[in-house]
Amino acid sequence: MPLSSNISSLIPVIGTILNIRPQSSDCSNQMISLATDNGPVNVILSPDTTVVDSTRLRSGMRVVIYYDGNRPMPLIFPPQYQAVLVAVLRPGEQVLLSRFDRNLISQNPDQPLRLNIAPSTTIQTLNGQNSTCPLGGRTLLVFYSNTARSIPPQTTPRKVIVLSVS
Repeated sequence: MPLSSNISSLIPVIGTILNIRPQSSDCSNQMISLATDNGPVNVILSPDTTVVDSTRLRSGMRVVIYYDGNRPMPLIFPPQYQAVLVAVLRPGEQVLLSRFDRNLISQNPDQPLRLNIAPSTTIQTLNGQNSTCPLGGRTLLVFYSNTARSIPPQTTPRKVIVLSVS
């Protein structure tokens, strides 16, 4: 699996794609310029970068890009990260990458969330295959829009991608 990084070290950046251009003469890497709430960010996509659903990325798309916070980065402006995982977000959609316990409560102290899985929730593996295995005790990438005002907040996700099997 291309996600060779420790999933717990992945850091998200959410922004809108401004442009995409080849980053090297052999065109194996691409540079994406993003507009984020914290200013511009450049992201390198390599052949090892996983793009959820193999979506063709285009200018104007709102995306979340995860990079490995343990990897060295150049001290330049705008910041430049090596993307590990990229996913396109729908308008108003949020995303959470976290390990979930058997009660489907995220183990992320900064963003607690309880999942209420509905029949309409798409559950799949990173390669797009349907998953019918229990979600508790796994690392999940969760796409959702609304949360109930409870402790922890609850949501019925649109989509769940299973990233780890145990």
